Amino acid sequence: MSGGTGSDPVDRALLRAMRETRASTAGLYVLARDEPVLQLTVMSGVPAPFLAPWSRVALAAPIPVAVATRRQRLVWAGGHQQLARDFPRTAVAVPYDFSLAAAPITEATVRLGALLLLWPAGHPPQLSAEEKAAVEAACGRLAALLAAGPRPDRRTPPPDAPRVLAVPPVRTVDAEQALAAVDYLERLPGGACALDLDGRITLVTTGAMELLGEQESRLIGERPWEALPWLRDPAFEDRYRAAVLSRRPVSFTARHPSHQWLTFRLFPDGRGLSVWISRSGKDHGPVAPYPAESEPVPVRAGQIYHVLHLAAALTEAVGVQDVVHLVADQIVPAFGAQGMIMYAAEGGRLRTIGYRGYSADVVATFEGVALGAANSPAVHALSTGEPSFYPSPDEIESDYPGLPHLTGKAARAVLPLIVSGRPVGCCILSYVRPRTFSTEERQVLTSLAGLIAQALDRARLYDAKQQLAHDLQAGLLPHSLPSVPGLAVAARYLPSARGMDIGGDFYDLIRLDEHRVAAVIGDVQGHNAAAAALMGQARTAVHAHATAGASPGEVLARTNRLLTDLDPDLFTSCLYVHIDLRTRRACLASAGHPPPILRHPDGHAEVLRVPPGLLLGIEPDASYEATEIGLPPGSLLALYTDGLVETPGVDPDSAVAALAARLDGGPPQSPDRLADALLAHLHADAARQDDVALMLLASQPPGRTRSA
Repeated sequence: MSGGTGSDPVDRALLRAMRETRASTAGLYVLARDEPVLQLTVMSGVPAPFLAPWSRVALAAPIPVAVATRRQRLVWAGGHQQLARDFPRTAVAVPYDFSLAAAPITEATVRLGALLLLWPAGHPPQLSAEEKAAVEAACGRLAALLAAGPRPDRRTPPPDAPRVLAVPPVRTVDAEQALAAVDYLERLPGGACALDLDGRITLVTTGAMELLGEQESRLIGERPWEALPWLRDPAFEDRYRAAVLSRRPVSFTARHPSHQWLTFRLFPDGRGLSVWISRSGKDHGPVAPYPAESEPVPVRAGQIYHVLHLAAALTEAVGVQDVVHLVADQIVPAFGAQGMIMYAAEGGRLRTIGYRGYSADVVATFEGVALGAANSPAVHALSTGEPSFYPSPDEIESDYPGLPHLTGKAARAVLPLIVSGRPVGCCILSYVRPRTFSTEERQVLTSLAGLIAQALDRARLYDAKQQLAHDLQAGLLPHSLPSVPGLAVAARYLPSARGMDIGGDFYDLIRLDEHRVAAVIGDVQGHNAAAAALMGQARTAVHAHATAGASPGEVLARTNRLLTDLDPDLFTSCLYVHIDLRTRRACLASAGHPPPILRHPDGHAEVLRVPPGLLLGIEPDASYEATEIGLPPGSLLALYTDGLVETPGVDPDSAVAALAARLDGGPPQSPDRLADALLAHLHADAARQDDVALMLLASQPPGRTRSA
């Protein structure tokens, strides 16, 4: 969607933000309700294709708007040099000089999105106090509007493009003044033309037509580098992009087919560009022959920057679906495709790992095609190692009868994904209309296929290791917890956001007899196979000593002696709780574990200062002191590992107090709902590098119980 007028309240708020901050460009990102993705919904100041690589941004991405939303702070880059240092992926895709700010939009601690603002080149290195205040006020207004309206979710189809709001004109004139302006331009030497922000010619003078050698009818509504074959060099479009983003005048020279050199001077503002054309006074040297008008349009500058952005992004892709989403969200729009299918070669067959623009029925038709099949363009590309380009349905029909009708696609690029001579998959880009592929475009797509293949190969290895770690973790943690009358229990495990190694956090609920139960939670140092093995040994030891009738302090002491004898060179924190459901009393012992939190029946939450004994595995003769508390019906005991509360730069005691505050006075809810609420804010945190275990035990009247 484009051409917005600003009649919507959100649109008006965005245009107001531009006015009050004196920004040249603004964009509003909205955080999806049920997935960690920011969607660009409204923008102004630049054409939509300029921000195409960032129309959908993963919340974990190293992109300014994502960082601002994730960390809930203003992100500032006072020029391209700082942008390149702090956000290299973004700087590669927009190598122009401007300043940038991204600010979080939040309503009552709920993340709603982010505001993106750009200022022209030459802005001071820092935002002024007035500008900061204007940004904060704009975010406040947008937060109120977004909180009151619906937010996108997985069921909401993404828009084809964000709404693009036109910047209001500097002044309005009547017909007589407009004619006087044209007369003024016609009297000046040289030639002039006007471009809108999309680069299309909206006005051209007689002098410009004479210099360009084209009639008005061939120029109006066209982009110069598309209408004039001798301006098809991507460098000329790049100058236009530089002017729009930096808001600085730029110039370039080009040689007309008559061998006359022309100088183009571009003067930008928020509505478009004024272009002055004049004869150059010198010969600028030989140039490459320009393509004939009948030849395909060469690769565009925007496509080049899309490719650079994708290449940088692919180096950061972790899993297979990361690679699929990057290709779908960036290659597809960069090359104007309407469909994409990506296959992985596994077990002698092609397996679909992602697609866009196809129905599930069509995709299912080609699922599991054998690598020896003769009727598949993907198989042919993999067998030959060469990409195939089909510019029309007739050419596809000739090689693969019925394929155009089945898929509804009229052109396609079939790109084999090969690493060191080994096929790893295939990527198909498809188009609903016939399309030619220039030599340059074929070269770029072929190079991209190599980058995608390497990223996909790495991602498959990562996913395999991740699945192995997940299976091992699942095998070491209890599959289910016993049902205990009078006690509602919820337990959660959340793996770390980074890395492929298994975590060392564990929990367990042990039924001792009809009226007694033990709960344990612990954290083994490290994230590797050794930590996993020690975690399994620690959990087994605690379980054995607990069922043998040992007291809480003795359970930890005996487990400590075992781990010390094993000499694993790793340490373990542990909290053990013995609960008697008849007396409603609990006895707790700690081995250097974060303190539990008790929420009393009246809703007040208290951090329990259990004496912290030594970590398990340090001193074989360590002893552990026990603390007894009441656990009446309506109370809740929260046990957790430090991954739930640890934040870089935050005092641990303050972090624990903050967790207690979240439990304090909250509305009554089941342990399941409360556990999900406590973990919800961690799912999108890309900086979290530790796993999390959480166990909530709610004391209930006899006859009521629930475990999860």
